[in-house]
Amino acid sequence: MKSKISLKWSLVILGVVGVTCSSMIIFIVEDFHANPMSPASSPAPQELQQARPGLPVRLAIPAINIDAAIEDVGLTPQGTMGVPAGPTSTAWFDLGPRPGENGSAVIAGHEGWKDGVRAIFDDLYKLRAGDKIYVESEQNTVITFVVRGAQTYDQDGNAENVFNSNDGKAHLNLITCEGTWNAVQKSYSNRLVVFADKE
Repeated sequence: MKSKISLKWSLVILGVVGVTCSSMIIFIVEDFHANPMSPASSPAPQELQQARPGLPVRLAIPAINIDAAIEDVGLTPQGTMGVPAGPTSTAWFDLGPRPGENGSAVIAGHEGWKDGVRAIFDDLYKLRAGDKIYVESEQNTVITFVVRGAQTYDQDGNAENVFNSNDGKAHLNLITCEGTWNAVQKSYSNRLVVFADKE
């Protein structure tokens, strides 16, 4: 199945018991189109299941000492990508490809948490080209990705290339906040995206 997502950056504040604990800049999906294959060319459900990687459950990045659970998130009622429930887990956008499938799988994590508590992607900026990222699936298989590079986006930047790719290869893009904290908007000024390719 081929899908295309047109996106803009948006802001979501994660509150716990009515208290804003952290903020994370994510994406608003303006348009999500799925173009399923025709029935004649579609594989049988069993073949499709065997061909797809398992659902991601754990993320490991030895270079920055990350070993974290992966949650599944979709869209909020406001049309934004969901965020991890807390500072120590990550969130895979389950309306896009699974890690290891062709296309750009996206995993988000918090940076900067309330009261100085460390968040899972506080050190994401330290990753360099060649660093390895490992995603474990529910089937206990591990898919390896290699960091290609990183890009910083401003608040109004076009993020379409974070979610879409058309080169027929499998990619993994990691997203977090970066920049200056705006207390009025309760958001950071930038977003950091680390781009990685399946080994």
